[in-house]
This record gives sequence, C-alpha cells and structure tokens, in this order.
Amino acid sequence: MFGEYQIEKRASIRTSKVDFLGSAIESTPSEAHDQMGSRAKKSKGIEMTKQLGWIILALIAAFPRVSVAQPLSAAFGEVDLTPEIKAERPVFLAGYGYNRRASGVHDPIMGRALLLDDGHKRIAIVGVDLIGLAFPDVQRIRDNLPNVDFTIVASTHSHEGPDVIGIWGPNPLSRGVDDSYVSLVVDRVSELVTSLEKQLTPVTAKFGTVDDASLLRDSRLPEVYDPTLRVLRFQAVDSGADVGLLVQWNSHPEAMGSRNTLLTGDFPATTVAELQKKYHCPVVYVSGAVGGLLAPSRGQFRDEQGNELQEGDFAYCEAYGRAVAHLAAAAIDTATPITATPFAVSAKPIAIAVENPLYKLARKLNVVRRPGFALTDDFETFGQQVSREFRPDDAGLKSEVSVVALGELRIACIPGELYPELVYGEFQNPVEPNADFPDAELEPTVASLLADKKWMLFGLANDEIGYIIPKRQWDSQSPYAYGRDARQYGEINSCGVEVAPVVMEALRRRVADLEAAD
Repeated sequence: MFGEYQIEKRASIRTSKVDFLGSAIESTPSEAHDQMGSRAKKSKGIEMTKQLGWIILALIAAFPRVSVAQPLSAAFGEVDLTPEIKAERPVFLAGYGYNRRASGVHDPIMGRALLLDDGHKRIAIVGVDLIGLAFPDVQRIRDNLPNVDFTIVASTHSHEGPDVIGIWGPNPLSRGVDDSYVSLVVDRVSELVTSLEKQLTPVTAKFGTVDDASLLRDSRLPEVYDPTLRVLRFQAVDSGADVGLLVQWNSHPEAMGSRNTLLTGDFPATTVAELQKKYHCPVVYVSGAVGGLLAPSRGQFRDEQGNELQEGDFAYCEAYGRAVAHLAAAAIDTATPITATPFAVSAKPIAIAVENPLYKLARKLNVVRRPGFALTDDFETFGQQVSREFRPDDAGLKSEVSVVALGELRIACIPGELYPELVYGEFQNPVEPNADFPDAELEPTVASLLADKKWMLFGLANDEIGYIIPKRQWDSQSPYAYGRDARQYGEINSCGVEVAPVVMEALRRRVADLEAAD
C-alpha cells in the first residue's frame, strides 16, 4: 500500500545518507594531499559534510508521515427470514404477553446485511427483524463466517416477529421458540453474508445525523430521549451512485401494538421501503437506545378524513415509518465525507448476573435455554458452567460489549435495550429520593466516552439481555419514585440492578483499548 511504500522509501533515504557519510569519511586519498594545509581543508570539509548529513537526517525524522486511507469496499444484501405458519407448529409472536399466535403474514421478516472490507479486515453488519437474537446464536453465525473478522447482528427489537428467546410461548411455563426456526435464521444470515464476499465494490462513505424528538414517546419517568438519527451513506467510487445505506434510529418497533397477529417488520419495513425507493439502493436498519421505553409518537398522524391514526393500525405504522424515512433522508442528504478505514475491533465477553426472579425461573423451567456460569469477582472472567450437577445460587450469562472503528467513525455495540440517559448523561438532578439507589455512582455514558469521535450506537447488538437501567433510577421497592402507587415498567424485564454499571464499564474498557492501539 502507499503508506507502506512511504515507510520503505524513507528507510532507503536514511540508509543512503548513512552510506554517503561513511564513504565521505573514508575517502581520504594519500598520494596528492600529504601537506598539512590540505589535510586541514579535508578535515574541515568532512566535518561540514557530517553536520549537513545530521541536519538532513533530523529533517527526515521530523517530517510528518503522509497518512493515506486504505481503500474501502462494501456490499449489501437481504434475505427473507419469515417462518412458515403451520397448524401443528404455531409461531408465537415476541413481546407483550403469552400465546399471541401468528395468523398470517403482512410483510416478510427480513435480514439485511452490509459487508465492509478495508483490504485487511472484513466487518459484517446485519440487521434482523427480530426481538433479539441471543449471543450463543450470534456466535454460531460467526463460526460460519471464517472470512469475516467480526460480525455484528443487531436486532430491530420488533414486537411483531417470532419469539427467538423463549418467554412468549403459550403460557409462562412453556417455551415459545421453534429451535429449527432459529437454526434457519443462523443459516440464512450466514449464507447471505458469505454471498456478499463476491459482490464487494469500491465505495466512499458519508456520515450524517439529524435530530427530532417529536417522533419519540417515553413512557417512563423521567422523560429522556436520544433524538438523533444517524446514517452512513456508501457511494460507488467510479460513478457516485448509491451502493447502500445504514440507518440507526431509537424507537421500539411496536407501532402495531399487542393485538396484531400478523407477522411484520413493523415501521422499519416502511422506512426501508421508502428509502429504497428514493435512493435506489439497499438499506440496513438498526435500532439504537430504545430503553426507557422509547416508542413511536402518538397524535401526529391522520387519515384523509382527518381522523387520528392509532397504534395497532397498519396505516399508523406506515405513516410513522414514512416519517422516520423522511427524517433519515434529511441526514442522508446532508451527510459529509468521512474516512472509514482502517478497521479495528475491541470486543470481549462479559458476565451478566441474572438477579431477576422471573428470568431465573424461566431458566430452571428450560423456557430460556442458554449456558449459565458461576459469577466471579471480575465480570470479564467466568466461573464453572452450570450443569445438572452444578447449580450455584447466583449465576450469570455470557454476553458481549464491543466497539468497532471504521476509520474515524466508532460503532458502540450494546447487547440490550439501553436507557437514553446512558447515551448523553441526562440523569435526573436532583436525584429522585424514592429510587432504590439514589446515591449510586453514575455510569460513564456513550457520548462522554466517544466525545471527540463520530459515532453510531447499535442496541440489541449481538444479544438481548433486557433493559439496561441506570442504577440511580432503579425502582423496585416501595415507596416508589414520583409518588406512584406501583413501580414503573422496566425492572421486570431487566436481568438486574448491576447490568448498567457492568455494561457501561465494559464499554469504557473497549473504547480505551481502541485508543491505546491508535
């Protein structure tokens, strides 16, 4: 590469200068210059030559190295992940409650992928219309992709797709996952990414953002939002045509609500379709910080007769999806060029303590099936794996926090539903006194850790561990915060109070690792 050539060329210059100085020192003919004056002149000339040589060497050493970006290549693709609905094998929809069975298909459940290559490493980014693919299943996909250095599988967290976790079956005691369907997802996503290896094309990258809090609703106090939509735009080097888009927005895909029984990608399906129509290229959609609960706004959309469109209506779902697409277009059209190479990855498994009694019961009943491990004093080390013979009272699961560097851009990969307070640090001040841990230390935030970088945030990336709640806002014991008679929704779908401190500390370490390697 050109950068390597520069280093080699600089080294050869340095060598030639040393050789030149050496030959000048040794070239003292003995026959024609025997007289004292000639020797003095020769000595003075040698000294001047040596000084000039050292000056040249100093200038070479001090001259800044030319930094030339490595070439960037990209390929986009998609695959249908819609399960087959059979009477003898019902498809249980994820989210809300038990026994919500799919009655048909409104639009397909999709997997959309982006493969990036910087000449040395390959990074795959996959968005799937699922509630949250578990880390062990992501690892299966990675095992199928030996030519990819790092794969991110980010679930949109759609509440209108099949259960792939287990807790939304026919009843609380029965598993809602069809394991053969999860294997289908693993296989089809693996095949999709593999197929993109032959489609890589040279591209340039642009990064854009735009804010609009009016499209969000927070159903938990305090009301805090991540109102920023972030986008990467990839264009062909030779023609400038759009090759593909990567869009990240921060809203639960639950516009269709709890009564819907048709399989659908929810509003992201419309967002993707609208952007594909406008820019004539593929689109990968991922969710960001959706904890809290950040959901589609209400009261903004009306039909031709002026009637307000309501949650649970496909007209409302599509109207919201078009609004997000319009917002994304504003970010796309104002995106500015970035250097998106070279690539670097900092990723490490972490232990998440499972304190939630309902989650513990689900594991004991085999409703949720994933390996458990004894906890240690360090969340980056794992004790003995849980088995029939070894069942510790306190156990955890293995998840992952990672940060990917695409040149000057950072992608923070969080394995669950991050509360937006942990993005920008908009913690309530003064602290709500009735919260369970009002004196808890504040966690580091995404914005503080990546302050001087351009960045994107992928929620439900490579896992779904539930809500990631700031410890100061944990509220499961009476008296409840904000004078409420009952606790707010959130803790019931979190592994435990220590999740946020562990996840955010892990993120801090991953960012530090990348900075140390720069």
